[in-house]
Amino acid sequence: MLKVYNTYIHIPFCEKKCNYCDFTSFKISEDSSKKYINYLLKEIELYKKKYDLGQIQDSIYFGGGTPSLLSVEDLKKILDKFYYDEKTEITIEVNPKTVDKNKLKAYKELGINRLSIGVQSFNEKFLQLLGRIHNSKEAIKVYEEAREVGFKNISLDLMFSLPNQSLKNLENDLEQLFKLKPEHFSIYSLIWEEGTTFYRDLLAGKLKETENELEAQMYELIIEKAKENEYEHYEISNFSKKNFKSRHNTIYWENKNYLGLGLAAAGYIGNRRYKNTENFLEYYKIIEKNKFPLAEEEILSPEEIKQYEYLLNFRILNKKIKPRFEDLEKFEKMVFEGYLQKVDNSYIMTKKGLMFFNDFISNFV
Repeated sequence: MLKVYNTYIHIPFCEKKCNYCDFTSFKISEDSSKKYINYLLKEIELYKKKYDLGQIQDSIYFGGGTPSLLSVEDLKKILDKFYYDEKTEITIEVNPKTVDKNKLKAYKELGINRLSIGVQSFNEKFLQLLGRIHNSKEAIKVYEEAREVGFKNISLDLMFSLPNQSLKNLENDLEQLFKLKPEHFSIYSLIWEEGTTFYRDLLAGKLKETENELEAQMYELIIEKAKENEYEHYEISNFSKKNFKSRHNTIYWENKNYLGLGLAAAGYIGNRRYKNTENFLEYYKIIEKNKFPLAEEEILSPEEIKQYEYLLNFRILNKKIKPRFEDLEKFEKMVFEGYLQKVDNSYIMTKKGLMFFNDFISNFV
């Protein structure tokens, strides 16, 4: 029986869909959330029959959607299905509008020891444009309350390259971020996903994409300011203080096994990658039959596993990667073009590779 030490749990509920978001999420109601939790618990039991979940977990991650919409009681029901201790990294994604000091205190008592707070921006204009339900003051207040109840591992999520965002706007966001001194922050450039409000507004000419040169300047500013404030840039979009890298997310980038639970969740165990259905009725119906609620499943060959490792490991900065013999020529070409640097018998990403990562990685897809 394969042992699984890391678990991702998808909570697909939101108060309101953000204008840029294409994640699987739906409006929450008490009935829908109760039913979903019941079936999620059944799904966990199915996996317990197939894999060894009786080990102390290294990481448990509640993502979404907005997991902080769940009651503390429901979170407890889920966590009670796993073995964990104070060393387990247990993260919950939090929307500032959906928690207060009492709820944060209850999280702490439950064993949750890491918060990922979805701030996105400290600028009211951009929060409204993004369709966020919180304001800047609420985000700062939640952060301060989390400190007051004893959280010592907090990550803040931000975005950049927003429509009409200037370099100065970004600089102001970063200034406020570093005033708070979180242990970790993630910052992602806006992606115009099909089917979102933003994408429709882009096609209609109501919004414009940020020019490539300005986006590159923004990314360089982020890297520079993070370094000044003693954050390690350890993955393309992630920065941390010493010893505060996200253990759970690092599992993805190092191509290690994790269990994915819930609607639309993805997982990777042994040589098997899978994704759950995004349809609620299907999810419930399949679990009723005591089957895994899969939409996709891929059994990987050793070659394909190695390919995934290349693609994912390149995201980790300063990671030394040893190519397969048949890839040597490709790696040397990337050195010649300035995307990679050779170090002994391995290769690491250069600044150019980092700045033009999508162009670079397309050589390996």
